[in-house]
Amino acid sequence: MVVKFSERVAGIEISGIRKIFEAAGPDSINLGLGQPDFDTPQHIKDAAVRAIREGRTGYTTNNGIPELRAAISRKFKNENGIKYHPDQVIVTAGASEALHIVMQALINPGDRVLCGDPGFVSYASLAIIAGGRPVSVPLTKTLHIDVEKAKSLMDKAKIFVLNTPGNPTGAVESKESIKAIVEYAADKDVTVVSDEVYEHFIYGKKHYSAAQFGDNVITINATSKTYAMTGWRLGYLAASPEIVGQCLKVHQYCQACATSISQYAAVAAYEGDQSAVAVMRDEYQVRRDLIWSGLTQMGFDFPKPEGAFYVFVPMKPEMTQKIISSGVIAVPGTAFGVNAPEYTRFSYATSRQNIMTALERIEKLVK
Repeated sequence: MVVKFSERVAGIEISGIRKIFEAAGPDSINLGLGQPDFDTPQHIKDAAVRAIREGRTGYTTNNGIPELRAAISRKFKNENGIKYHPDQVIVTAGASEALHIVMQALINPGDRVLCGDPGFVSYASLAIIAGGRPVSVPLTKTLHIDVEKAKSLMDKAKIFVLNTPGNPTGAVESKESIKAIVEYAADKDVTVVSDEVYEHFIYGKKHYSAAQFGDNVITINATSKTYAMTGWRLGYLAASPEIVGQCLKVHQYCQACATSISQYAAVAAYEGDQSAVAVMRDEYQVRRDLIWSGLTQMGFDFPKPEGAFYVFVPMKPEMTQKIISSGVIAVPGTAFGVNAPEYTRFSYATSRQNIMTALERIEKLVK
């Protein structure tokens, strides 16, 4: 029997990040995966256990339990200065599902989806799965969005994916850049999909939500990074009622609802003690300084990351392979688009000791 696969799936690759992660040996230091090494705060875990004990283990409403959507609505108002009614929120199985259902709801065959390049691995592939055509938006030498180039590509585009703080670059876009992109996109009838999952991990700059500057924005976020809840798979999107209505159709048929237990845990995350977030941010900043200083002292020249927990380093592919062979897992730039074949991403979401050991191994290769 010959199985004929769909062109949209056959035409994409397995995530380069997951390939590297799953190939790691037992003695490897993993600087490849954006996986916080912090444990989920105790009060969040307690809320999940309580939900299990109380039997809250059945299906929830498709768009998420009311108390969580209300908590997210308050979070948007208090932290981001934007207003989304709870009915404008869909709780999803991570930000990944939110991105997927947005693409499925908005994209028709051949529609252009603008993505920063280099950019997060999922954007272009999800656009292709939806039948769209990803278009690379090049970055500046400082790894920020080239706003003028972005504007020049917006004619006949359907979606502009904005990610700040950025993965893999660690760049935080300015208020002026975000505002210019959103307003120009509105003039061109382009929807801005704003991925803000790293919003709380910023070092010396400020985060601005794209939805502050226009109604043509879909905001996507998650508990994954902020509360060290990657495995809980709890994200969400917020948008206009019209967009939410169409996205909900896709969500109903591919997921039905996010995990009930994770939803109750997320209520505790957003409504409870936030001190753990600041602790993580401060520790990530120390780690950022450690890995940036170590690599620059070896002669690598790259901007100090402003947010997230990645450094994106100019590096020949041969050196990247040597580093991986030495037992330091990193992700080649080719995983993030066509514009960064001579870059490598290192994650510093791991211990200081792991970072120092990795730097020692890399230094031996550089000498």
